[in-house]
Amino acid sequence: MTRYHHLLRHVRHLGRYPTDAEAERVLEAVLALLGAQLTGDERCDLAARLPGRARAVLAAQLPLPRPVTAPAFVESLAHALGTSLTAARWDASSVLAALTDLTDDDGLTDRLLDHLPRGYALLFGRADLVAAA
Repeated sequence: MTRYHHLLRHVRHLGRYPTDAEAERVLEAVLALLGAQLTGDERCDLAARLPGRARAVLAAQLPLPRPVTAPAFVESLAHALGTSLTAARWDASSVLAALTDLTDDDGLTDRLLDHLPRGYALLFGRADLVAAA
């Protein structure tokens, strides 16, 4: 099994998608939106850890000047997939949790979250904690 198919199967399992085709549609939509949110070393580090086909989808996106908020990310995903906000949150979390499982041997997810607006942690399956003032 190729690394891409391993990632695809993991997304399918986490998202409980009925087919590989549906899991792939969601995977590619999330990667495309995520690619527009990331810049610098974190973008390069994530791309380097992804299988070729997934890397190509992420890298093909031009980064935005500033990442959008997590709710705007979910809304964009819902629009791209033609689905509800609730389904899009599920889809985003399924893919981002799979990416964390695949790439997080050195804390890459924490570094990604440091460069994304507050609220993305929940999409990555992490607690969204705020330090006390």
